[in-house]
Amino acid sequence: MAVVTQYLVVRNGEQKMTFTSKAEADAYDKMLDMAEELMPLLERSELCSHDQQIEDLAMFLAKEREQLLVALGAKKAKPKKAKAAPKAEAEPAEEKNSAAA
Repeated sequence: MAVVTQYLVVRNGEQKMTFTSKAEADAYDKMLDMAEELMPLLERSELCSHDQQIEDLAMFLAKEREQLLVALGAKKAKPKKAKAAPKAEAEPAEEKNSAAA
């Protein structure tokens, strides 16, 4: 028999998600907090007419937190790693020697 530790994220008595890592559970809980804080702002905008649209947009913005902070100028974008150029095939030693002669 195995013992498994699980972390539950519960909101208003409703289980939202189960994680095996406390860090993941905390990150998800933080995202839900952010979405909850964004909802009143989105409601004031009157751009979304349905509560579900507001909730969905708030969750989207919370999930895309890093890009949102970059777009707002609160954070610098992480530099993209350049893909390494494919390595040139090594010339056989014979060809190198004949080219030098």
